[in-house]
Amino acid sequence: MPHFRNLPLPEAAAAAAHAALLALALLLLLLRPARALASRFASCLKTPRRRGGAAAAAAADGGLAAASSAGAWYRAALACCAYALLAQVAALSYEVAVAGSHVAVEALLLPAVQALAWAALLALALQVRAVGWDRFPVLVRVWWVVSFVLCVGIAYDDSRHLMGDDEVDYAHMASNFASAPALGFLCLVGVMGSTGVELKFTDDDSSVHEPLLRGGQRRDADEEPGCLRVTPYGDAGIVSLATLSWLSPLLSVGAQRPLELADIPLMAHKDRAKYCYKAMSSHYERQRMECPGSEPSLAWAILKSFWREAVINGAFAAVNTVVSYVGPYLISYFVDYLSGKIVFPHEGYILASVFFVAKLLETLTARQWYLGVDVMGIHVKSGLTAMVYRKGLRLSNASRQSHTSGEIVNYMAVDVQRVGDYAWYFHDIWMLPLQIILALAILYKNVGIAMVSTLVATVLSIAASVPVAKLQEHYQDKLMASKDERMRKTAECLKNMRILKLQAWEDRYRLKLEEMRNVECKWLRWALYSQAAVTFVFWSSPIFVAVITFGTCILLGGELTAGGVLSALATFRILQEPLRNFPDLISMIAQTRVSLDRLSHFLQQEELPDDATITVPQGSTDNAIDINDATFSWNPSSPTPTLSVINLSVVRGMRVAVCGVIGSGKSSLLSSILGEIPKLCGQVRISGSAAYVPQTAWIQSGNIEENILFGSPMDKHRYKRVIEACSLKKDLQLLQYGDQTIIGDRGINLSGGQKQRVQLARALYQDADIYLLDDPFSAVDAHTGSELFREYILTALASKTVIYVTHQIEFLPAADLILVLKDGHITQAGKYDDLLQAGTDFNALVCAHKEAIETMEFSEDSDEDIVSSIPNKRLTPSVSNIDNLKNKVSENEKPSSTRGIKEKKKKPEERKKKRSVQEEERERGRVSLQVYLSYMGEAYKGTLIPLIILAQTMFQVLQIASNWWMAWANPQTEGDAPKTDSVVLLVVYMSLAFGSSLFVFVRSLLVATFGLATAQKLFVKMLRCIFRAPMSFFDTTPSGRILNRVSVDQSVVDLDIAFRLGGFASTTIQLLGIVAVMSKVTWQVLILIVPMAVACMWMQRYYIASSRELTRILSVQKSPVIHLFSESIAGAATIRGFGQEKRFMKRNLYLLDCFARPLFSSLAAIEWLCLRMELLSTFVFAFCMAILVSFPPGTIEPSMAGLAVTYGLNLNARMSRWILSFCKLENRIISVERIYQYCKLPSEAPLIIENSRPPSSWPENGNIELVDLKVRYKDDLPVVLHGISCMFPGGKKIGIVGRTGSGKSTLIQALFRLIEPTGGKVIIDDIDISRIGLHDLRSRLSIIPQDPTLFEGTIRMNLDPLEECTDQEIWEALEKCQLGEVIRSKEEKLDSPVLENGDNWSVGQRQLIALGRALLKQAKILVLDEATASVDTATDNLIQRIIRSEFKDCTVCTIAHRIPTVIDSDLVLVLSDGKIAEFDTPQRLLEDKSSMFMQLVSEYSTRSGCI
Repeated sequence: MPHFRNLPLPEAAAAAAHAALLALALLLLLLRPARALASRFASCLKTPRRRGGAAAAAAADGGLAAASSAGAWYRAALACCAYALLAQVAALSYEVAVAGSHVAVEALLLPAVQALAWAALLALALQVRAVGWDRFPVLVRVWWVVSFVLCVGIAYDDSRHLMGDDEVDYAHMASNFASAPALGFLCLVGVMGSTGVELKFTDDDSSVHEPLLRGGQRRDADEEPGCLRVTPYGDAGIVSLATLSWLSPLLSVGAQRPLELADIPLMAHKDRAKYCYKAMSSHYERQRMECPGSEPSLAWAILKSFWREAVINGAFAAVNTVVSYVGPYLISYFVDYLSGKIVFPHEGYILASVFFVAKLLETLTARQWYLGVDVMGIHVKSGLTAMVYRKGLRLSNASRQSHTSGEIVNYMAVDVQRVGDYAWYFHDIWMLPLQIILALAILYKNVGIAMVSTLVATVLSIAASVPVAKLQEHYQDKLMASKDERMRKTAECLKNMRILKLQAWEDRYRLKLEEMRNVECKWLRWALYSQAAVTFVFWSSPIFVAVITFGTCILLGGELTAGGVLSALATFRILQEPLRNFPDLISMIAQTRVSLDRLSHFLQQEELPDDATITVPQGSTDNAIDINDATFSWNPSSPTPTLSVINLSVVRGMRVAVCGVIGSGKSSLLSSILGEIPKLCGQVRISGSAAYVPQTAWIQSGNIEENILFGSPMDKHRYKRVIEACSLKKDLQLLQYGDQTIIGDRGINLSGGQKQRVQLARALYQDADIYLLDDPFSAVDAHTGSELFREYILTALASKTVIYVTHQIEFLPAADLILVLKDGHITQAGKYDDLLQAGTDFNALVCAHKEAIETMEFSEDSDEDIVSSIPNKRLTPSVSNIDNLKNKVSENEKPSSTRGIKEKKKKPEERKKKRSVQEEERERGRVSLQVYLSYMGEAYKGTLIPLIILAQTMFQVLQIASNWWMAWANPQTEGDAPKTDSVVLLVVYMSLAFGSSLFVFVRSLLVATFGLATAQKLFVKMLRCIFRAPMSFFDTTPSGRILNRVSVDQSVVDLDIAFRLGGFASTTIQLLGIVAVMSKVTWQVLILIVPMAVACMWMQRYYIASSRELTRILSVQKSPVIHLFSESIAGAATIRGFGQEKRFMKRNLYLLDCFARPLFSSLAAIEWLCLRMELLSTFVFAFCMAILVSFPPGTIEPSMAGLAVTYGLNLNARMSRWILSFCKLENRIISVERIYQYCKLPSEAPLIIENSRPPSSWPENGNIELVDLKVRYKDDLPVVLHGISCMFPGGKKIGIVGRTGSGKSTLIQALFRLIEPTGGKVIIDDIDISRIGLHDLRSRLSIIPQDPTLFEGTIRMNLDPLEECTDQEIWEALEKCQLGEVIRSKEEKLDSPVLENGDNWSVGQRQLIALGRALLKQAKILVLDEATASVDTATDNLIQRIIRSEFKDCTVCTIAHRIPTVIDSDLVLVLSDGKIAEFDTPQRLLEDKSSMFMQLVSEYSTRSGCI
C-alpha cells in the first residue's frame, strides 16, 4: 500500500480528495435503483427538476420526439474534461515508460487516481446531455472547483521547489501546468452551473421545432408586455444579496434568447412609482402646510422620504472607505517583512490574509453600496417624474403660458434625471473628509509631522475647485437654457410638420433648429474644454500633494524608505480618486441645485383653483349649471376681462346653444363652466358629471376603440349604439382594421371630421350628466352634420343637459335657450323666435346666414325629394341616456357591417401585425461592429483615435516610471544609503509625474474635440433625415418617440459616448500596466491571469447578452413616458373636463414602473458582473501575495515587490472597470445605433431637381390636369383614389365636395405630393409635378388648411416666416383679412406674442391669420381645405368675398362642407368613394334633380329651412 507521507503535501491532498469524490460517485451510482424507486412515488407529488420535464411528458403524450442540442458552453466543458484526462494519461504513461520496473508506486498514485477521476467526470458530463439537464450535478460542479484549487496549490508548491533548487517531479509538474487553463475554465463552469443544453421537441407531422423556455413554459407570442413575477431582490437571503445571485435566472434567460419586457420581473411594491410618489408628495405638502409663508424644500422632501436607504448606503460606504485604506497602511510592513525584518512568526501569511480579507470586504460592500445608490436614484426619479406630471395636469392658464410642453418634458427628461443621479454623489460630501483623515493618519506613520504639509496641499487643491465650480455652474445654466429652447422648437416643428411641408417652410425651420443647436454646442464646447483643464488640475493635485509631502519630509530631516514611500504613494492613489471626483462633486452639486431650483419653481406654479366651480349634489337642485355675476379673464392683469358679468341658469335636461362672431367668448364660456379660465368674481355651481368636446380635436395615440372607451369598461351594446349615433360605422368599415386601427400622433391619420366624431363618441360613451360641445359640427359635411345633430343631440342626449357652441344657424331652433355673445357679454338670451323678433346681434347672424342661402338659387320644389327637416320640437326624453338609439340599429344588419366594430375577433397574429405600427423598432443581438466604426470615423475620419491612444499610453508609462523611480531611488530600509541626491529625486519624480498629467490633459482635449465634432455631425444628419422624411412617417410615429432620439439619445452622444470610448482605452492601458508590473516581479501570476482573462471575457459575453437587450428595452420604454407627458399636457383641459386626472396619473405611474423594471435589472446586472470580476481579481491578488511571502527573504527586491503590491491593490478595481467600461460603452452606443436608424429614414423626393426646375413665373395660368390619378397611403392598404381624370381650368374657382371619406383631402395631399401617386399624374401648366422638386412645387402653391396652425413667436413671424415681405405689405394683408384693427389694438403691434399652439388667439382668428399668409404669398393656385369651418357664417361670407376679390385671377380649389362656400364656384367636383361622381358647373348640376350635388345642397338647405 502506498504511503502518502512520501508524496508532497499538495499532491497527497489531491490524491485523497479525488479518491474520496470518486468513491462518492460510485456510491451514488449503486444507490441509483433505490433513487429511481423513490422518484416514482415522488413523481405524483412534484415536478421533476429536469429541464422541461412537464413539457417533455406532455410532448410524449402528444407524439413529439425529444432531442437535445448543446451549445458551445457545454461542448467546451466536455473538451476540457477530455483534455484533463489526456494530460493525466500522458503523465502516467511517461512515469511507466521512463522508470520501467523501478517506478515508485507513489509516483503513479496521483496521475492514476486523477485519470480515473477525469474518466468518471467525462462520463457524468456526457450523461447530462442524454437526460437533458439544464444544470450540472452538484457533485460534478464541486469536483471541478476542488480540482482547480488543488491544481493551483500544486503549482504553487512546484514553483517554490523549482526556485529553491529542490527535487521536482517534472512529469507531474508539466501535466499540472498544462491542465491549469482547462481546470480554470471548468471551475468557472462549476460556479455558474448552467449546461447550455436545450431540449427540442419535434412534431413528426409538421417538423416544427419548439425550444422550451425555462420551467417548460412557452410564452405566447401575443402576450401583453406584462409579468406576474415580482423581483426576488426584496425577499432574497443574505448570501443571495451578497452575491447578487437573485439576478441569475434573468441573465440565464437572456443568454439563451433576446430578452423581452415580459421576461423582466416587476418591481417590489416599496420600489414602485406609486409608493415613491406618495412618500415625496406627502412630505412636500406637509412642509407647505406647516410653513405657508415659505417655499417648501424639494431636497428636504426627498431626504425625508428616503433617509433610511441613505443611511444603509452610508454604512456600506463607510465600511468600504475604511477597508480600502488597509492595504496602503500595511504596505510598509510588507516591504519590511520582505527585507528580512520579521516581527512575529508567520507574519507574511498573516499580512497576506489581512490584505485578502480587506479586499474581499471592499468588493462586497462596494457592490451593495452602488446597487443601493442606484435603487435610491430610481426611487427619486420615479417620485419626481410623477410629481411633475401631476403638476402639468393641474397648471393654471397663466402658468401654462410660461411653461411650454417642451419645457415640461425637459423637466422630466433632464432635471429629474440629474437630481436622481445625485444619489451617487450624496455620500461624497462626508466621505471626502473621512478619506483625508485616514490618509493623514497613514502618512503620519510614514513621514511624521510632514503630513501637515499634506493637509495644506490638499486644502489648496480643494480650494482651487471653487472658482471652477462656479464656472461649471454658469456653463451648465447656459447649456440647459439653450437645450430647453431647442427642444421647445423641435417639439413645435414635429407637431406642425404637415403645415411646414405644405408651405415649403421645412428648410427654414430646420435651419432655425441648427442655429439653436450651434448655440447649444458653443456652451457644450466651453463646458467640455473647461472640464479637460479641470482633469489636468486634478490629475496633478495628488502629484502636487506628493511632492509637497516628500519635499517637506526631506527638509525636516526625515528619512524616506521604499516602504514608507510606497505606502504614501498607495495612499495618494486612493486619495486621488475622491480628489479627482471632487470637481465632479462640486459640478454635480451645482447642476443638481439648478435642477432642484427649476423643479421647485415649476412645482410652485399656480394651479387651477379647487373652488373655481362648486359641485352641488344632484338631488339638491333642479339646475345643472348656475353662474351668478361671474367675470372671467384669461389674463387677470388685463383691464378688459374675457367674459363680463355672466348670469346663467341651465335647468337639468335643457339644451342650450351658444352663438356669436369669432372672438366673442363662446369657447371661454365653456371653459368657465369647466373651471379652466381664471374667475375674478362671482360663483359657478355644477350639479352632475361633465363631458367636454373641444373645438380643436384632442385624440390620443392608440386605437379608435381605446379613444372612445377612454378608460371605461367595454359594454358592447352601448358601444355599438355610440358608433351608430356618431355616424362612425361606415368609417370603421372603410378602415382596414376597423376600430382597432392605430391612430397616429394627435389623430394625424384621421380626417378632421373623423377626429371630431371620435371625440363625440368618447363623450357619449362616458354617459355624463352635462355635455359641453364646442362647435362639434364644423368639421363635417352637411349630411353628416344633420345626421349627427339628429342622432346625437336630439336623440342620444335627449335626457341630458347639453350646451353646444355652433356657427351653424340651422341648429339653433332646436335649442331650449340660445345665448348670443359679443365682446365677452351675453347680449341676448332666449328662444329662437323671441330673439329673431328682438333684432340686434342675433338678427345680424341670421341675416348673414340667409344671405349665404340666397346664393343657392334652385327650385323650391326639390324640397319634396329630400330628407325630412330637423324637428323643432324636442323628442320625448328616454329613460336611458342612449337607449333611444337601440331601434336605430338594424336587426337584419349584414355581418360585414359589423366588420369595423370588433376586429378583436380576428386571429391573434393579425392583431399583433396591425399593432406593430405602434411599436418602436429596436435592434436585437450584438451591436454591429459597423456602428462602432461609423461612429469613430464620423469626425476627422478617425485620425484622432490613434492620438488619443498614444496620449493615454504615454500617461501610463510615465506614471509607472515615476512610481518606480521613487521606490528604486529611496533606501530599502532605515539605515541604508539613498541611491541619489534628494533634489534629483524630487526633480525627476516631478518631471515624470507632471508629464503624465500633461498627457492626460492632451487626451481629454482630444476626446472632447472628437466627441463634439461627432455629436454635431450625427445631430445634423439625423435632423435633416427627419425633416426629409415623408409625411407617412410622422403619421405613424408619435412625436414623443422622435423627441426621445433628439433629446435623450442625443444627450448621450453629446456628453457620454466619446468619454466612454476614451475611458475604455484608458482602462485597458492601465490594466496592461498593472499586469506588466506584477508579472515583472512574480511571473507566476500569469498562470492565473490568462484563465482569469478568459473567464472575464466569457462572463462579459454572458452579461452583455442580457445587458444589451435591457438597454434597448429601456430606450423603448422611455418613449411612452415622454409621449404621455406631451400628449397629456396638450389635452389637459379635456382630461380635466372628463375628470380623468386620476386615471392618467395611474397610467403615468404604470409607465414609470415599466421603465424602472429594465433600468433596475440593467443596473443590478452591472453590479452582478463587477462583483464576479472583482472577486476573480481579488483571488489573483491573494495568489500573488502568497507567492511573495513564500519566497525566502532576499530572493525578490523588496521595493519592486512593494511596487507590485501597490499596483495589485488596484487590480480588482481596474479589472472590473475594464469589463464594465466596455459593457457601458456597448450599452451607450445603442444611442448611436438608434440615431443611425433615423439617419436611414426613407426620404421624400428631392426638394430641388436642378436640371428640371420650372420657370420662375410658373404657374402662369394655373391649369391643373389630373390624368388617371391613383393614390394609396401605403403599399399594403387599398387604393383611395381610383383613376381620377379631370381638368381644372386656370383662373377658375373649383369647389370640391363629397361625403366624409370620399377622398377630398387625399386629392389635395396628392396635389402637394404629401402622398406620391401609385398611378397616373398631375399636370400643372404643362409640367408634370412628379418631375420637379418638392420645394419648387409647394412654394408655388398656397393653402389654407383645415386646422389653423400658429407657431410660437410673433404675428409677423407667423405671417412671413421667410422674411420676404415688408411691414406695409403685412399690414395690408391684415387689413384685408379683417385683423388689422385687432392687431393695432395690441401694444406690440406686429410683434404681438403668439403662445404655443396659438393658444392666446381664438380658432377663428387663427384661421384669418392663415388667410393672411395666403394673401402675402399670392400664389397662382390656392387651396382651401375646410378653411372656414371654424368661423361664423358672417365671417365665412367675408372670407369668401376677400378670396373672390384678391384671388380673382387665381385657380382656387375649395373643399367645404358649407354648401354656400362652393355654390358660386365655376366648377364643382363631387367625389364618392375615391371616384369622380360628378364634375360640372353648379347650375347644370342643380338642374339635375338626381345629382349627388343636388342632394348635398338640398340637405344643407333643408336643415336651414326651419329658420
